[in-house]
Amino acid sequence: MSRYLLVRIGQSLLAVWGIVTIVFVVTRMLGDPAVLLMPLGTPDAQIQELRNSLGLERPMLFQYADFLRHAIVGDFGLSYQYFRPAMHVVLERMPATITLTGSALLVGSILGAITGFGAALARGRFLEFPIMCLALVGQATPVFWLGILLIMFFAVELGWFPTGGWVGAASLVLPTAALGIFVAANITRLFRSSMIETLSEDYIRTAKAKGLTSRTIFTVHAARNALIPVITMLALLAAELLGGSAVTETVFSWPGVGRLLVQAIDSKDFPVIQAGVFLIATIFVGINFLVDLLYTVLDPRIRLGK
Repeated sequence: MSRYLLVRIGQSLLAVWGIVTIVFVVTRMLGDPAVLLMPLGTPDAQIQELRNSLGLERPMLFQYADFLRHAIVGDFGLSYQYFRPAMHVVLERMPATITLTGSALLVGSILGAITGFGAALARGRFLEFPIMCLALVGQATPVFWLGILLIMFFAVELGWFPTGGWVGAASLVLPTAALGIFVAANITRLFRSSMIETLSEDYIRTAKAKGLTSRTIFTVHAARNALIPVITMLALLAAELLGGSAVTETVFSWPGVGRLLVQAIDSKDFPVIQAGVFLIATIFVGINFLVDLLYTVLDPRIRLGK
């Protein structure tokens, strides 16, 4: 177990280093930050002065070394737009994104597990068809389009919820529904397939031969092992929602990191972009690390290396 843990920690640290390096390279590939930050027609002397103040005249290797040294402690410099430490700006928006992502995952995973379990039990019966049709539609529907429909109907027409922003708990309902439906659709299809595959295993037939009840077989033996791929999917969805909910946050004017990054890209606020990408990527790696540890609880064969 200790060797497995050390290997996973090493892989996680290597992944974070790779992400930080990619962020550095990509921001430099966008062009000279000094030129991008200054308006058109700015004299070369002022551009050179800004370049010197940002340390951009130094060799690229030295810039990378300084960037890496500061990134380790979360220092990405001052925001060009807010004139405050970029990481502080991102951290202020992170609770809103985590709240939205967590709510969507909670609602979507519960709904998806129930419908997926029901579809597996109803395999070959009439109930399976409408469940899988709804799951397919939910998976194929663009989240931003669904969000616009929810706003038009429940916020504009009925006036039940705010159209956007944060004005209380009611503001969380529509964006959670938009993202939660997408999560539920993915979980439904995967959990159904995983349950059907698990129910065909030899140990399930052995449990039936021993006289165990169907409820015990489904809930204790089959569901536990069927959850392993579902947990993987939840980890990927969590990362996708954390990093890819920018469109949803923009549609609902949600004060999260995704919307902040969109605004930072528009204003060429590179420190905020770097800090946001670094923080989201670190959370993504951390989630995957925790999932790997959870695998060892659900399936001891992973822990024992079998």
